[in-house]
Amino acid sequence: MIIRRAHILTKHLSRKSFASKYPAKHLSIAVRSLSASTCSPTTPWESNQSYFCHKSKNPLVYRNVGQELEKAARIHGTTEAIVSYHENKRYTFKTLLEEVDRIAAGFLKLGLQKGDRVGLWGPNNMHWYLSMMGACRAGLVSVGINPAFQAPELEYCLKKVNVKAIVSPLTHRSHNYYEIISSLCPEIASSQKGDLKSNNLPHLKAVIIDTEENLKGALKFNELLDIGNGGDLKEIENLQPHIIPDSPCNIQFTSGTTGQPKAAVLSHYNFVNNGIHIGHRNQTFGARICVQVPLFHAFGVVVTMMPALTHGGTLVLPSPAFNPEASLRSIVDEKCTVIHGTPTMYVDVIRKQKELDLPLSTLKMAVTGGAICTPQLFLDMQNILKVKEFRNVYGLTEATASIFQTGPNDSVEQILNTVGHVQDDLEVKVVDTNGNTVPFGQPGELYVRGYSTMLGYYGDEAKTRETIGADKWLRTGDQFVLQPDGYGRIVGRLKEMIIRGGENIFPKEIEDFLNTHDNIIEAHVIGVPDERLGEELCAFVRLQDNTKAITRDTLKEFSHGKLAYFKVPRYVVIVDEFPKTTSGKIQKFKLLEQFQRIQKGDMAKEVRN
Repeated sequence: MIIRRAHILTKHLSRKSFASKYPAKHLSIAVRSLSASTCSPTTPWESNQSYFCHKSKNPLVYRNVGQELEKAARIHGTTEAIVSYHENKRYTFKTLLEEVDRIAAGFLKLGLQKGDRVGLWGPNNMHWYLSMMGACRAGLVSVGINPAFQAPELEYCLKKVNVKAIVSPLTHRSHNYYEIISSLCPEIASSQKGDLKSNNLPHLKAVIIDTEENLKGALKFNELLDIGNGGDLKEIENLQPHIIPDSPCNIQFTSGTTGQPKAAVLSHYNFVNNGIHIGHRNQTFGARICVQVPLFHAFGVVVTMMPALTHGGTLVLPSPAFNPEASLRSIVDEKCTVIHGTPTMYVDVIRKQKELDLPLSTLKMAVTGGAICTPQLFLDMQNILKVKEFRNVYGLTEATASIFQTGPNDSVEQILNTVGHVQDDLEVKVVDTNGNTVPFGQPGELYVRGYSTMLGYYGDEAKTRETIGADKWLRTGDQFVLQPDGYGRIVGRLKEMIIRGGENIFPKEIEDFLNTHDNIIEAHVIGVPDERLGEELCAFVRLQDNTKAITRDTLKEFSHGKLAYFKVPRYVVIVDEFPKTTSGKIQKFKLLEQFQRIQKGDMAKEVRN
């Protein structure tokens, strides 16, 4: 795959705009220290094993998020900390600290105590950010809840971690959040504000809605701000030394692709140090970041929010949920220098920019995660969005979002063909099914150990022990290849592996290959039932505008001499869009449902054999 992608990249390098920025000599993989040291092997056997640790020059810090906010307010006081473009609201670091402490005091005035959980259910609004920071300053634990969740999913989250207060907007898209909450606890209509007594949700005591409407039993967000007084604010300041950095500050629900979502508990220590390390790699100092990713997700809260806090960057929220046009207009109006998003988001933003042709002159960097950018997308980001630098971030919720990351001066090949270099102060290894390390360059499961490992799954010791061993190694579930220089690449998710006639196939390898086709914008591959082989491959593809349909014969011709015959998808389905979670992940189980409907003849679309 690396050879093939390098060939595709070389073809693109002939384009003047690309080659002038990235000379062909940069295509070799450089072994660099990233301004830090590595743990050196001591024997020939060790030197060939897939183990790497990366020590930073900068020591880890022992601060909680609230103390980090105080530090930012002291150093960057008049710098804008956050701008909600769609709400026309903005705070400097100094005014942010003042507002956050009012919220923290309000939470405590409602009777919440250190360690209680506060649910944050909604899209990227200013009150979400303020409430998250307020919970940190009050010693509470914020719980990110997907804004698209319906009543049963919300109920599961609230009960799973015993949420005591919930903050939300009144409406978003088709959701009326107050009505959904009322359906779960009808007692709210006869309850006093902040004193809810629900049979179904006995732990839930307060419902806080960002609205000017008077809703029975619910506190307005502005009322929460007004509850605290001057003395309470001083109490919040005095509380900070007593909030232990190792204590929980946030709970993230995993994607729940198999069974119910698990609740990963993350600490202040995880958040602050990852913010510092990610910020160093992304050069976040003074950046103005267009935030396309959802704040409730680890990409939003860790990779985006925390580096801005630790390095004095400004967050710009273009819209409540991802909107390509709003992103572009906020970049122009707010002079954003950095943009965060998934590859799919960038595809949509590029398409919208081709239509609008807005004057983009301030963007310097694009940060992406969730998948590696294709060579064509890389070029489009450079030529159409005018981006000059790129960063990949790879991680998972249980490791606080960042395990590998590209950095300054990385070559084009490293950006396109790897997920970056091991993050500072982390150890990684790649092992076989028996837990033994494999040689560098060989695939196996990625393990990680270090400061960023979650505290555990809330209320699930068995699953925690399954994921984190007694030796503190966290099992990622990702099939991975590690290089001797500390860079690595994902082969695929172990749980997504397709077994076709005894051949183990990882969809990601095929997806990466299909994405190099000039007419394919995006491809996702799933396994579908087959009576003879057990499973067959089906590729769902999204095509460039005005492209003729792609068939299996087209892919066979394209794959000839480059991909093993058994990896060429038997079925091809053309789609206009993919089903996604709010965080931008593709919901492959819905693709399988779509394939099954097609086979039953319930849809007009055609599966090509």
